[in-house]
Amino acid sequence: MSVTEIVAVLLAGVGAGAINAVVGSGTLFTFPVLLSLGFPPVTATMSNAIGLVPGSVSGTWGYRKELAGQRRRVLRLVPASLLGAITGAWLLLHLPAETFEAVVPVLLALALVLVVTQTRIQRALARRRERRAEGGPQSGERGPVTFVATYLIGCYGGYFAAAQGILLVGALGSLIPEALQRLNALKNLLALVVNTVAASTYAIVAYDRVSWTAAGLIAAGSLVGGFVGAGVGRRLSPAILRGVIVVLGIVGIWRILGG
Repeated sequence: MSVTEIVAVLLAGVGAGAINAVVGSGTLFTFPVLLSLGFPPVTATMSNAIGLVPGSVSGTWGYRKELAGQRRRVLRLVPASLLGAITGAWLLLHLPAETFEAVVPVLLALALVLVVTQTRIQRALARRRERRAEGGPQSGERGPVTFVATYLIGCYGGYFAAAQGILLVGALGSLIPEALQRLNALKNLLALVVNTVAASTYAIVAYDRVSWTAAGLIAAGSLVGGFVGAGVGRRLSPAILRGVIVVLGIVGIWRILGG
């Protein structure tokens, strides 16, 4: 890799770590960059998953105060994310590369739609919470449905991680009567579980298919970015962030479809 490419991957890692802590679509920073440098889609996904684990750790740590008091919820949902991540990683390792290349543009497009509509989703969730509050006592969490939704999103994250955080916030916000920032903290922890399981699987059984240079650069950048995102990420312009993510995502789709 040239110096310019090293800097590009490192900066993408910083951006991904920060965005994952606040929004949850950081893969749309790093994945297209790796594709633009010529990495095959599966190699890019595995290298990216490994590299983003440190950023997930720092982002989760930055939101540790919001996790306080959610122990029972964590103990109930972490196994769902764990099982989902194992399923998704298994699919990535065993399905043909052609399947991944066919599916990923669709997943990227879905992730971009979620990024663009994120504000509307959050507003809808806020209105729903207000209606619940006006309606009197909360009816409680939908345990089985929440478990299944978390498992399915874990499968998605283990197979292709882009925007799994947005999916988690949307699902959890619909099913759990809780403040958005506390749900965001829970999202960071569950995404950390998924990323760690997927990354560990790739490192153990597919280490020869991983670009360890790219993974290391993303890891260093995402570690810093996670702290930045947890600390000051809320001050950044959401419109600018969404715009950059959409552009990079379109580049990723074009790169895959264009070979």
